[in-house]
Amino acid sequence: MLSNEISERGSVLAPLPDPRDIASPMIVEAEPEVPLSLSRTVAINSSLTCITGIGNLLAGLLTVCIPVISKDLHIPPDLQLWPASAFALACGCLLLPCGTVADVLGCRRSCLFGGLIQTSSALGACLAGTSTQLIALRVIGGLAASFCLPGAIGAAGHVFPASSSPRRRSIAFAAMGGGQAVGFGLGLVLGGVFSDTIGWRWGFYTTAILNGAVLALARSFSRLVHDIDWVGAFLISACLALLSSELAVATESNADQTMRKPMNIVLVCTAVALLPVFALWMCHQFRLSRPTLIPNALWANLPFTFMCITVFLVWGTLNASEQLAALYFEDVLGKSTLTTSLYFLPAPICGLMMNIAIVAFLPRLRPSIAVPVACLVNGIAPLLLATLCHVDGPGYWRGPFQAMALNPLGADLMYTIAILVMTAAFPSQIQALAGGVFNMLSQIGKSVGIATSALIARQITAETGKLDSLESLLLVYKAGWWYNCSFGFLSVLVSFWGLRSIQKVEVKRE
Repeated sequence: MLSNEISERGSVLAPLPDPRDIASPMIVEAEPEVPLSLSRTVAINSSLTCITGIGNLLAGLLTVCIPVISKDLHIPPDLQLWPASAFALACGCLLLPCGTVADVLGCRRSCLFGGLIQTSSALGACLAGTSTQLIALRVIGGLAASFCLPGAIGAAGHVFPASSSPRRRSIAFAAMGGGQAVGFGLGLVLGGVFSDTIGWRWGFYTTAILNGAVLALARSFSRLVHDIDWVGAFLISACLALLSSELAVATESNADQTMRKPMNIVLVCTAVALLPVFALWMCHQFRLSRPTLIPNALWANLPFTFMCITVFLVWGTLNASEQLAALYFEDVLGKSTLTTSLYFLPAPICGLMMNIAIVAFLPRLRPSIAVPVACLVNGIAPLLLATLCHVDGPGYWRGPFQAMALNPLGADLMYTIAILVMTAAFPSQIQALAGGVFNMLSQIGKSVGIATSALIARQITAETGKLDSLESLLLVYKAGWWYNCSFGFLSVLVSFWGLRSIQKVEVKRE
């Protein structure tokens, strides 16, 4: 539970601060110093870390359990990636309106409400009897994360102001990043153990138990009608939902025929057209001093904009590479689910070590150098898998181990630095909103990475025939890794150019 030290913040979305202030690279709003004891600081950090880590725990469960779940629920091959992708799609579509809700209702309530939904979705997944039910429940889990992620970022930024508690602020954000690594690793272990013993459903039971009881929500929903830009929320959510739906259609085995249907063509065109409509609506709302979901001036902060593009690329590389690696270990090498989960253990361990190192060395890091280097490491992981993996090996310690260890490092380092840069760049009134935008793009990047990898796999399958041999199956996975590698290396260029003006984090620039 979040400590009551996290205050309930009122709506401050209308009117917005001067756009010139928003565009300034490192403006920090003066916030009152709130003295916190060490025990309360630990309690708040622990709560926020658990809230942001549960979603990754479920992702780790699905990563190693999906082959077993597919056999149990009779999920066809072209839908095997969608239980994992549905979470990211839903989270990406809903993060913006949920981030605004966090600004209106208060970050503490947003986190608690998300935890309640998360518990319900995990319990529902235990009872899923079909692939449709499982995917629908993962969509609900994405809704839960949409409340938890921006709320946690806004809560940490409010409780630990950069002006008075920069060190504790850095530790809080690093703990959230480390919690995601530990959560994913715990999910891998639980998934492997339960799948090979009492059944994969117990992994979701355990997750629901770990989520714990959620405090009763205070009634403060009356302001939602007037203080949230519901039209903007509908426009962007509809756009992302339509694009996600059509991306799913494009990965089906008969996509060549279905994508030519008039309905799908209309839906794609509608989704694309909603983007400029959304931007025009934001201008209209801002001109009238009304609540705006994403002020266009937000994108005038170039470090923030380029950081969002970078997180989109990095998260797509990270998650798609891990999912393909799990399929390679189990389908090509014939490893059990438990063995596969053990193969993934270097990822959370190295991710946790990276976050500990970030806390120690953050004041000495230059984001303009550290983030591109981290992105380079992130691109090397799929490169190792694409070049070294074969049907008959190599041994785990001669390629896959190094890839599993390197894969999360770039994402963990970039996440902490990105959040610090973002919260320092904007006043506290819109930090939850900015956090929602940032996390939305990370979730959409995850979904796009997985879906486009599946699209490449379908295209190669169509060119080479059915996957009737291990060699043809490995060819599909290698193509996905090469594609993810290109995403990783592109993120190096984007981050280097976009962060060149940021010399240090945790230091206020006048």
